[in-house]
Amino acid sequence: MNLKRRDFLGRTGTGLVSAGLLPTVFSSSSDAASADGAAKGANERARIGSIGLRYQGSVISEKALPYGDLVALCDVDRHVREQARACFGSRAKIYEDYRDLLDRDDIDVVLIGTPDHWHTKMVIDACRAGKDVYCEKPLTLTIDEGKHLTKAVEETGRVVQVGTWQRSDVRFRQAVEMVRAGRLGKLEKVIVTISDNPTGGPFANVPKPEHINWDLWLGQAPEVPYCEQRGHYTFRWWEEYSGGRMTDWGAHHIDIAQWGIGADRSGPKRIEAKATYPNVENGYNVPTNYSALLTFPNDVTMEIRSKGTIGVRFIGERGELFVTRGSIKSNPAELLEVDPIPRENYKLYSHDLSFQPKIGKLESIENHMRNFFDSIRSRQQPISDVVSQHRSVSSCHLANIAMKLGRPLDWDPENERFVDDSQANAMLSREQRKGFEIG
Repeated sequence: MNLKRRDFLGRTGTGLVSAGLLPTVFSSSSDAASADGAAKGANERARIGSIGLRYQGSVISEKALPYGDLVALCDVDRHVREQARACFGSRAKIYEDYRDLLDRDDIDVVLIGTPDHWHTKMVIDACRAGKDVYCEKPLTLTIDEGKHLTKAVEETGRVVQVGTWQRSDVRFRQAVEMVRAGRLGKLEKVIVTISDNPTGGPFANVPKPEHINWDLWLGQAPEVPYCEQRGHYTFRWWEEYSGGRMTDWGAHHIDIAQWGIGADRSGPKRIEAKATYPNVENGYNVPTNYSALLTFPNDVTMEIRSKGTIGVRFIGERGELFVTRGSIKSNPAELLEVDPIPRENYKLYSHDLSFQPKIGKLESIENHMRNFFDSIRSRQQPISDVVSQHRSVSSCHLANIAMKLGRPLDWDPENERFVDDSQANAMLSREQRKGFEIG
């Protein structure tokens, strides 16, 4: 088990350990925050526990290394947690059950990179254990989970950053700033293109490997026999554990669209959607292709597509902006060439970093993980706080519900309920297996 970190990250499907993708280290003059928010000394580092260590879990663990020490690692797969310990440091203690990790009083920060159906419960439990949390997206599995989660974060006063890192990317940030500043004139429509969901199955149920705690992996989800394709990366294509591309990519792009619309703390008022579902026993069950139309209270519409070039297109009376990973374009081109908004004039998120005298106040965020640790130290909200991310992923859930029902739905964003629709309201939550309830 003499595993190099680069080899481990490559095996877990990331390949992100390359020049320029890791954050810069804090200056020695900055202060850290303890679990209760009090200032630590300049040379004290956060003590970090990481839960869920494959794929994005390994990525966020790597990105947190400049800001703290990984002292605890948890995964229900013994092979994964042992490989992670060999990769990140043999002094870290490994755990099968995340609750044992949370019981440690010496851990300040928890990273969560588990499958989606575990996110909400783990974040709530970590906050109640006095930890600040970085959680991978999507934040929730249902809308009611988000309501429980936002309440728990408010009550505990913990800092929670969601891994919707596009909010910290300069191109996505620039697009939203320009739309909100009126560079397109009146915003009329946003088109969000994601991609189709894969198909697969039927898959065989096989004996459970001894190195995986399958019951703990399933958590709140229905008890089913072990099937390799339900776990690890491909859990995304089962509605028992995720919402398909709609929540996987939508948690990123729909979040940017809703931020640009100015509705990232509310939501749509009407949802129309259609989808084609597979009919395969013990196979992937999220829709193969889909579309949705969300209408917001300001009458801006958001069209969600599974076909086309992936990205977010803002359409206004004066022109268009298209933004995707690594690129931002405008039509006409002069929108970006003649009158772009300088980064120092960005208005939508500011963070007082006066505790870092060499840096001062930064309006432009370029490092999502650093923004999290800055927020821990300042006790301010991070750029992807739980309220905005609950509202963004709620729109993903609303679209998925409308797809399943196959009819238009009216939504009350203030009360977070469907209007006079008991069938749809019953889908705001799911039955949870005994012993894994959220609340």
